This record gives sequence, C-alpha cells and structure tokens, in this order.
Amino acid sequence: MKTLTKYLYLMLLFTSILFSFTDCKSIRVNSSNVLARTFGENFTKFYDRFHKDSVFQMSRIKFPLSGMSADGSGEKNWDKKNWRVMRVKIYDVDTAQFKVYFKKTEKVFIQKVWIANSGFSSECRFELIDRRWYLMYVLDQNF
Repeated sequence: MKTLTKYLYLMLLFTSILFSFTDCKSIRVNSSNVLARTFGENFTKFYDRFHKDSVFQMSRIKFPLSGMSADGSGEKNWDKKNWRVMRVKIYDVDTAQFKVYFKKTEKVFIQKVWIANSGFSSECRFELIDRRWYLMYVLDQNF
C-alpha cells in the first residue's frame, strides 16, 4: 500500500512539473471568425458591407452572373462591364412605392422588388458557398 501511495505522489509531482514547463496560456480567438469558419459568414454583416463597399461587392459576385437585365431595347447578360453597383438594401426600399419580398434560409437569401402593374421588377439571390455569401442571380426587368 505504501508503494502505491508513493507511486501516486510521484505521478502527481511529475504531472505538476510537466504542466509548469508547458505553456498553459489561454489563446484568445476572435469568436466571430471561428463561427464563420465553422458555420459560415454572418449574413447581416455581409449584406451591410455588400451594399456599402463596391470593391467588396464585386469580389462577392460570381461572374458570369446568372439572370439578365431586360428592357424595351432587349436583354443583356450581366458581366463586370455592365454591372450596376447595388446600394439599397431590401429593408430600406420605399414600400409606399415598391412592393418587396424577401426570404432567408440557412444557405439562400432571395429578395424581390417590383411596382405593381408597371413592368418593373427585380429579383436577386444570394447563396452561401464554402461558408461565404455570394450574389449568384439577378433578373431586372423594366418594360
């Protein structure tokens, strides 16, 4: 029994010495970055920055962009040259003049804006790809 007790004390002493020589400092990690890497980027933060920062916006559009711009003069596919920077978030659209619809799921955000009986409508779809949000589809119609 005495041998077992001595053995346990030696193990405890050895473990204490081992911990005293190792770096046991806690590491501070930006929790939002960890969450983004694990679950995906926060959509609200992405969406705000997307509408405020045109360089960021261009980096988060997968060109050639699906959809098109269609009006009385014809249809045009979206490319970097004819893209019009989006500035107004769906939440800020004047609902006295425009009808709005938006829906968010875990991996998709769809927004639609239109004027009833006018021939004007716009639809956009954002998707979460590899834990980052991208604009993947825009259909603008104005007839």
